Amino acid sequence: MVRPYTMTRGRTKPPAEERLDLIALVIAEEFLLAHPGGAYAIADRTLSPEHLDIAYLARREPHSIAELAATLDLPVGVVRVLVGDLIDAGYVRISRPVPPAELPDAGILREVIDGLRAL
Repeated sequence: MVRPYTMTRGRTKPPAEERLDLIALVIAEEFLLAHPGGAYAIADRTLSPEHLDIAYLARREPHSIAELAATLDLPVGVVRVLVGDLIDAGYVRISRPVPPAELPDAGILREVIDGLRAL
């Protein structure tokens, strides 16, 4: 078993300037991975196996920080730091869901639904 602080080299905050919420989606860039013979590889030899696991999962489909932590059985803080490393290296990007303040009002949506039902 590897201690979490060794995976992050003692860091507790991600190097990326972006705020990495639990629901932030991690999306791998297209050039990231090659699949020779079913295995995944990357040219950057400075990345740990955990970095590669995160990149591989994000390549298959976008995953939230919380999903990555649960899937890889790693603490959320460790995943945030590792994702921050991948962002800084340009291997992944973050997409955030629409903030609740920018969503349409529930009352307006009910009026639209009621109007559609009336048709």
